[in-house]
Amino acid sequence: MSKQAGEITLPSGFSFDYRHLYGEQMVNSRDIAAISERLAAAHAAVKHMRATGEVRGHLSKDGQPERVLFTQLPYVRPGNLNSPASIARLKEFGQSLQNNVHAIISFGIGGSYLGNKVLFDIGCGEFWNSKGTEERRGYPKLYFSGNNMDPRRTAELIEHITYEARTTACHGTYRVLLLVISKSGSTLDTMSTFMVVYDALKKANPAIEVQVAAVTDPAAGAAETLLHKLAVEQGWPLFSVPDGVGGRFSVFSEVGLVTAVGTGFDIDAFLAGARAMDEACRTDDIWSNPAMLNAALKYLAAARYGRNIEVFMPYGDYLKSVAEWYVQLLAESLGKRTDRSGREVLYGRTPLVAVGTTDMHAQTQQHQDGQRDKVVQFIKIANWQTDPVIPDAFPAAAKLSQMAGLRLSQALDAAREANAEALSQDGRFNATFILPAMNAYHLGELLYLLALSVAYEGELADVDAFDQPGVEAYKRLLGPMLKQLHGK
Repeated sequence: MSKQAGEITLPSGFSFDYRHLYGEQMVNSRDIAAISERLAAAHAAVKHMRATGEVRGHLSKDGQPERVLFTQLPYVRPGNLNSPASIARLKEFGQSLQNNVHAIISFGIGGSYLGNKVLFDIGCGEFWNSKGTEERRGYPKLYFSGNNMDPRRTAELIEHITYEARTTACHGTYRVLLLVISKSGSTLDTMSTFMVVYDALKKANPAIEVQVAAVTDPAAGAAETLLHKLAVEQGWPLFSVPDGVGGRFSVFSEVGLVTAVGTGFDIDAFLAGARAMDEACRTDDIWSNPAMLNAALKYLAAARYGRNIEVFMPYGDYLKSVAEWYVQLLAESLGKRTDRSGREVLYGRTPLVAVGTTDMHAQTQQHQDGQRDKVVQFIKIANWQTDPVIPDAFPAAAKLSQMAGLRLSQALDAAREANAEALSQDGRFNATFILPAMNAYHLGELLYLLALSVAYEGELADVDAFDQPGVEAYKRLLGPMLKQLHGK
């Protein structure tokens, strides 16, 4: 690991550049010194969580003590949530779909959708479903549903799958795997759309072979969920939504990995990246620990300087889903009414999604000239797998000709640097995560850093980063409303 003023760089090349967030007129050494005891306590708490799963004051939604186990997920060991046997079973499942299943529809919401969409976007990209079977190496097309109860899109997804079945009918039976992800087995958004699609495809003409796999709470007996019981009765393959892993952290578990193996995503490299980040963040030296430093700087930016909004702005289209995943992570983990003593604190930054360069033409006006209440977090890809050169297609047009000869990545990064510098010159805080490449390993590093950062910040703010009582409030109202509708 190398350290220089304003930057931490890991052996992999992953960097956290905080030059526009730390210094005079920004979060500074005096601010860090003022919370040195709390930083030490936060690091000790995270260390204890790693070792035991215990988080001070944390209870499940049922009010029972609950361990927090997401830090175990990068380590593939016998007895762990991800074991050699479970990883081997996931890979076998993925291989069973190769050259056998035409399409997967993944049903999930929250972390069961957002994390899976990240892995799909980075591993496959927007045009995966338009590629031929050979280009996809025999892996299925992949669609997402269950993340909303939108009648039009659900109906159009069914129409699209039945159209695909008709166009391939001369080549044999069209096979669809419905992958339904719900810990409780009664998630309204997920289960309602799953049942609509399941029923429609079972009745489709021409015939479609519908297969189902379920990802749910592994408990059997009295604690068995509706989905677990249904899967056992129907003989569907079962995978686990593990206890001790909230949905927003579940991308490293079977919840995310089971979708990923269906497209050939490198889950070994993904977990290895997360593991390397966890190991880098075991030090109590804040200037060598990117997760603790990221948490401390943003906590202080809010507490001392009123920066209560975090704009997460990756430079790259396929990273937009990372920003959307992070919105849930930050909002559910740190948006808390009370601290651990029950005192009302109304804590947490409001997270916003932006994409560079797209939103430089939409949001940057507000970032630059609006209230100084934001931290902007950029993501840079250092090396792109493909990187076209801008041609001199119209030499007579001087302004266009000036662009010629640059690679698209050079123009993209120049725009990011200009944005960062303009914000900084006007006292507007920002920082950059730099990924050496857009691949499974560095994605694992990034997502794990962000997950561990909220654990650290929860300790600094003295809030429970692992519950979500605000979500339960609307659920208590929704149940009776649905019963009234059913009665009518």
